[in-house]
Amino acid sequence: MRKRIVFFISLILPLVAKAQFNTDRLVTIGRSALYFEDYVLSMQYFNQAISAKPYLYEPWFYRAVAKYYLDDFSGAESDCSEAIERNPYVVGLYELRGLSRIRQEKYDDAIEDYVQALKYDPENRMLWHNRVLCRIQKKDYDAALADIDTVLTQWSTYARGYAMRAEVYMQQKDTVKAIEALDKSLELDPYDGGAWSVRAVISLSSAKWQEAEEYLDKAIHLVPKQSGNYINRALARVNRNNLRGAMADYDTALDLDPNNFLGHYNRGLLRAQVGDDNRAITDFDFVLGLEPDNMMALFNRALLLDKTGDLRGAIRDYTKVIKEFPNFWTGLQYRAACYRRLGMVKQAEADEFRVYKAQLYKHLYGTQPRLNKEQLRKRSDIDPDKYNQLVVADEQDVEHEYESEYRGRVQNHKVDMAFMPMFELSYEQHRTEVKPYMAYDRQVDAYNQEMPVADHIYINCNPAVLDEKKSARYFSYIDSLSTVLSRVGTTGAEAVRPLINRAVAYSVTQNFDSAIEDLTACLRADSTMAMAYWQRAVCQWKQNEFNASQGDDITLKSDKVIDDLTQAIRFNGQCAYLYYNRGNIYASRKDYDRAIDEYTRALDIDRNLAEAYYNRGLVRLLSDKTAEGISDLSKAGELGLYMAYSVIKRYRK
Repeated sequence: MRKRIVFFISLILPLVAKAQFNTDRLVTIGRSALYFEDYVLSMQYFNQAISAKPYLYEPWFYRAVAKYYLDDFSGAESDCSEAIERNPYVVGLYELRGLSRIRQEKYDDAIEDYVQALKYDPENRMLWHNRVLCRIQKKDYDAALADIDTVLTQWSTYARGYAMRAEVYMQQKDTVKAIEALDKSLELDPYDGGAWSVRAVISLSSAKWQEAEEYLDKAIHLVPKQSGNYINRALARVNRNNLRGAMADYDTALDLDPNNFLGHYNRGLLRAQVGDDNRAITDFDFVLGLEPDNMMALFNRALLLDKTGDLRGAIRDYTKVIKEFPNFWTGLQYRAACYRRLGMVKQAEADEFRVYKAQLYKHLYGTQPRLNKEQLRKRSDIDPDKYNQLVVADEQDVEHEYESEYRGRVQNHKVDMAFMPMFELSYEQHRTEVKPYMAYDRQVDAYNQEMPVADHIYINCNPAVLDEKKSARYFSYIDSLSTVLSRVGTTGAEAVRPLINRAVAYSVTQNFDSAIEDLTACLRADSTMAMAYWQRAVCQWKQNEFNASQGDDITLKSDKVIDDLTQAIRFNGQCAYLYYNRGNIYASRKDYDRAIDEYTRALDIDRNLAEAYYNRGLVRLLSDKTAEGISDLSKAGELGLYMAYSVIKRYRK
C-alpha cells in the first residue's frame, strides 16, 4: 500500500509542478503586457491564471491594475476585494482599492481601506496623505487636521503636509493660519506648483491683484498645463488693466481645456470690452451650448447681437431673460430700443411704459456699459444687474494629487522625450502619425512571396494595442501553428516558417519567452536566417526592459541583443532597421557617439526613415549638439513624426 501511495504521488507531482509553472508564466506574461500598456491583452492572461488557480491573489490584483488603467474603477475595486479575500495582509491591495473607490467618490470606503492598510504599514506616508485628502473631501476637517498633525510629527519636513493643512484652514475660513501653513510648505519645497496656486487664490480673494499674479507666474512656470491657473491669472491681469495679457491667458486656458465655462464666459466679456463683438458672440454661443438656460450669458449675447445689427436675434434673447426676470428694467430698455429701430412702436412703448412706471435705471438706449472689473460675481449669483461682471467659481477647488505609483502611464520612470522604439516583425503594417509609410526589407519581402497573404509578416515600430477580439484571433492562430509543429517537429527545414510565424504571434501577445524559444529553434534549423536573429533581439530587448523595471541587472542580456543584431546585419547588411535597432541599444547605454554612427548608417540606406532622424536628433541634443539635433528633429517632423516639433519648441526655449 505504501509503495502504491508513493507511486501515485510520483505521478501527480510533475502535473502539479507544471500547472504551477504555467500559472506563474501566465502572470509574468500578463505583467509584461501591463508594462507595455497592453491592458486588454494583459487581462486575457490574468483571466487564464484565475481560471487555473482562482485561489491565488496575484492574478486578481494585476487584473485590477489593468482595469484601473482602463478607467474601470468599479471592476478594479471588485478584483481588489477578491484578492483581499485570498490574502488580506498585502498593503498594496488596500491602496489600489482605496484609489479605485476615490475615483468613484466613495470616500468613506476609501478611508476604511487606508485604516486597514495603516495597521500593517503605519509608516507609509503615502497612505496617510491619501487618507487626509479623503477626509477633506468629506469635509471632516477635525479628523483631517488630526491626521496631518500625525504626519508632520513623524515627517516634519514634508512640505505637502503643510499644504494640506493650509487647505483645511482655508475651508474653515481661517486665512491667517492658511497663509502661515502655506509659507512653511513653500519654504520647504519652493517647487510645488499647487502650493503657489493656493497661495494665489488667497491673494485673489483679498483683491491683492499684483501679489496674486506673481504667485500664479510661479505656479504656471512649475505646472504649465493647468487651465485654472491661467483663468485666475487672467482675472488678476484684468484688474491690473493688462487686457492683452488677460486675453492671452484665456486663450491658453481654453487650449488646455476647451470646455471651460469660466474661460469662455470671461473671455466673451473681455472681447466685448475691447470691441471684438463677433468673437465675443462666439464665446457666448459656446457657453449657451453648455448651459442653454444661463440668463447672464443670454443677456450678454443679446447686447452683442443688438450692437452688431441682429435686432431680431437680440429681441429673442432679451425676451427670454425678461420672462425669467420680469422686473429687469435694463433688459426692458434695451428691448424697447430694438423694437423702435425695427419700427415696432407699440411694443417699444409698452416696454418704455413699464420702465417709466418703475422710475428706475435711466440709461441711454443703445449704449453698452463698460466691463465692471471692479466687482466680481460668483457663478451661482444670477442677479441680472451683474451681467457685466467677471465670473469666479463659487468655491476655488484645489486639485488634489493623490500619492500613488498608479498615476499616469505604467512606465512611471520613463522620461517625456523617449526614443522611438525598435522596428520588429509584426502582422500589422507600419503607419506614421501623419502619412502611411510602408517599411520594406528585401528578405522579409522574399519570405512573404512564398506565404499566403494571411501569413504575411510586416515591419513595424508602433505595434497596435490589442483588444479582446484581436487577442482571441492571435491565440487561435498560435494554436493552429502549434498543431502544424506537432506534426512536422521543430528541428527540420519544414519547421522554420511555422516557427517564425508563431514567434511573431507570440511577440504580438507579449509572450517573449515562448517567442525566443521558437526563434532559437528556428536558428538551430537555419543559422543564416537574419529575420530570426532580428526578432530574437527585439524580444530579448523588450524582456530586458520589463526585467529592468523590476530591478534586475540586464547588462549581460543587453550584450546578447547586440550580438543578435550584429549577426542579423552579417546576413542582411542592407537592412536599415537593423542598424537603427542597434543604435537604440547604444543610445540606451548612453554611448551616444556609436548611436549616432548607427542611425547615420541606417539613413544612408533609407533617407526616409523618420524614426532614425528623430532618435539621432534626441541623441545629438543629449550630446549638446543642439543645432544638429534640431535639424534632425525638423526632418523627422517633415517626414510625419509631428511630436518632433514639440521637442524642438522645448529646446529652443
